[in-house]
Amino acid sequence: MPATPLTGADLDKAVAELPGWTVRNGALTAAFKAARADLPGFYAAVAAAEDSADHHADIRILYGTITFALTTHDAGGAITGKDTALAARITALAAEHQARPVG
Repeated sequence: MPATPLTGADLDKAVAELPGWTVRNGALTAAFKAARADLPGFYAAVAAAEDSADHHADIRILYGTITFALTTHDAGGAITGKDTALAARITALAAEHQARPVG
């Protein structure tokens, strides 16, 4: 069963509860800055969380910044509860790996 897109109000509430996350270009996005030595461990932890959730972010790494963009493909590229759940997990992993939100 495909995930259901969040309504505008549900999305606004979810974003308000996810520090550093915003909706940009139709995706739930956030960037985190970490020491370059900490990025591989952070990325590996996120990859494991993605695999566990069977849900994956678009990820860009540039210098000491890692940027995530989340949408749900089986919901037509909309933002769903799968995205907000993974965003919350990424935020927790960022804290564990001394990565701080950018912006």
